[in-house]
Amino acid sequence: MRKFLGVVVLLCVAAPAWAQRLTLDAPGLADRASEVVDVTLDGPLLRMAAKFLNNHDPDERAARDVVQNLQGIYVKSYTFEKEGEYDPSIVQRLRSQLTTWKRIVTVREKSGDNSDIFVDMRGEQVVGLVIINAEPRELTLVNIVGPIDLDKLASIEGQFGIPRIRERHRD
Repeated sequence: MRKFLGVVVLLCVAAPAWAQRLTLDAPGLADRASEVVDVTLDGPLLRMAAKFLNNHDPDERAARDVVQNLQGIYVKSYTFEKEGEYDPSIVQRLRSQLTTWKRIVTVREKSGDNSDIFVDMRGEQVVGLVIINAEPRELTLVNIVGPIDLDKLASIEGQFGIPRIRERHRD
C-alpha cells in the first residue's frame, strides 16, 4: 500500500453538469497483477467518509471542503511481479479517452516511469483533471469526478485512496 501511495496515474475531476467517469478497466490486467487496489467512493459514500475528517485540522478541513461537491473518487492500481507483464498499449488507450483534454504535464524517466496530467476546461473552470502514471511494474489509475479547486487539490493527497504526489519525488 505504501508503494501505491507513491504512484499517481489517473485523476479526473469534472463539474456535475459535465462530469464523466472514465473507463478505467483494462481487460485481463487484474488477472496478471500480483496486487490490485480498487477504490470506489461514489458521491454519498464520499460525503459520509468526509464527515470523519477532523474539522480542527486545517489539512483535513481543506480536504473535506474539496470533496463536499465531488460525485466520486475511483482508483485502480495494479502491481506486477515483473516488468512487461502489462501491455503498454493499455496506457495509450487510456490517453486516447482524453483527446479533447489539454495535457499540462508530461514526465518521462529513463527508469520507464511515465506520468501525464490532463485538464478539461469549461471557460475558466477546470472540470476535469486526469493523471496517468505508468511504471514498468505498476499502473495506477485515479478518476475524481466533480468540481474541484485546483489550489485545494493537494489537500486530498493521501486520503480517499488518492496517492501523495509530493512523496513520489522525495524518494
